Amino acid sequence: MAQLKNEAAYRAALKRIDELLPLTGDEVPDDDPNMLEMDMLCDMVEEYEDIHYPIGKPELADVIKLRMFERNLTQSAVAKLLGISPSRMSELMHGKLEPSYRLSRDLCIKLNIEPSVVLNV
Repeated sequence: MAQLKNEAAYRAALKRIDELLPLTGDEVPDDDPNMLEMDMLCDMVEEYEDIHYPIGKPELADVIKLRMFERNLTQSAVAKLLGISPSRMSELMHGKLEPSYRLSRDLCIKLNIEPSVVLNV
């Protein structure tokens, strides 16, 4: 498959995708020329972004902070929810505490955090 060689080609592909978006949709058949071009450009952009703009794995503390924000919880409220002391919660938030099996399970269940984030895999 063709590749986007530089930032200018990447920007041009993004611009063309924006132009094609109104011409594609659920009702358009998969063999429509605009749909085919859009699929090809999207694949090329995705490949370019994977190389030049990789998204790293989220840190556990950052995901906990996000859940705290979403649920309007304080760090002490989360500590209470998880059944740990505020000092242990602080250690967890600063990366000084590896969660135990029980704490890992509770983070997944009570805060709806993906196991891959909790286990850092």
